[in-house]
Amino acid sequence: MIFGGKGIIGLDIGSKHIKVVQLKELKTGYQLDRLGIMPIAPELIVDGSILDAPRVVEAIRKLIAETNIKVKDATISVAGHSSVIIKRISVQQMTEEELSESIKFEAEQYIPFDIEDVSLDFQILEQKQSEDHMDVLIVAVKKDKINEYVSVVRDAGLNPVVVDVDDFALENMYEVNYEIHENENVALVNIGAGTINMNILKGGVSVFTRDSSVGGNLISDALQREFAISYENAERLKYGEAVEGISQEDVSASLMSSCEDIVGEISRSFDFFRGTSRQGEDISEIILSGGCSLVKDFVSLLSDRIAVSVKIAEPFRNIQVPDSFDKGYLKKIGPIVAVATGLALRRIGDS
Repeated sequence: MIFGGKGIIGLDIGSKHIKVVQLKELKTGYQLDRLGIMPIAPELIVDGSILDAPRVVEAIRKLIAETNIKVKDATISVAGHSSVIIKRISVQQMTEEELSESIKFEAEQYIPFDIEDVSLDFQILEQKQSEDHMDVLIVAVKKDKINEYVSVVRDAGLNPVVVDVDDFALENMYEVNYEIHENENVALVNIGAGTINMNILKGGVSVFTRDSSVGGNLISDALQREFAISYENAERLKYGEAVEGISQEDVSASLMSSCEDIVGEISRSFDFFRGTSRQGEDISEIILSGGCSLVKDFVSLLSDRIAVSVKIAEPFRNIQVPDSFDKGYLKKIGPIVAVATGLALRRIGDS
């Protein structure tokens, strides 16, 4: 996991859409330069695994061409509870150089994979004044998962210079666009087609991360079964469009039932956070992104069930947007490109 430089695009390869964002760095911040979204067939990427690499490569090439992007360097990200492990651990005080040499030994206790099968990275979070220990965030990603995604990006003619994790890409997006309050716990929740990414920040620092293999496909599958319809029509119903012969009342009942499963997964993650946090702390606010945030009535359902304020992510809130972009369209699709925007913010020297 190496950090890239100027002129990098953020490429988010999801199981329903591939998203790309290019930002221009200004003296006063960032400006949106290029943006594109390419839908892909649901059978190409399943449970985070690329099942049809040639078609994914073709989709990336087409997206880059249609978006008129000339830059070749790209940041990409991975996610998934079965291939990405993020742990906050406490180790004896040592220098960053010493930790770099001993990180494999320190991480081995917390990672359920062969240490030789993963790529490791770490960040020192807090050096405790009164103790002989410090908090460190370790990230381990299966090498075969990284290679899988790196290969399709290279085959599409791009140069993947950064491999990030979805949870931290969300954190990048948040830091640029939102005011950080020292004593508040803010949950960044990204609900894609097949995965929920969660990163809880306290004072802007990650204190809890979790990925779940649940997502918006749960809703689509339920609608397909309930009404014996195609995937395409299920997607239309999910986002509030009408389909001939199906009443909105029936759709609402089915939607609520399947949405409850997703809300339940988020609620259990919050309960786990409360149980493991040092003071049993609660969540102040949820910043919601991903396609599921656009599902009819989902935001109000999540807020009501969890009793926490939910706001839709605005990845371009503090990023200058030229008049050539359709502001209404950007507002609508903003939550879908939150991860891609966070990836596009990567620069040399990041930590």
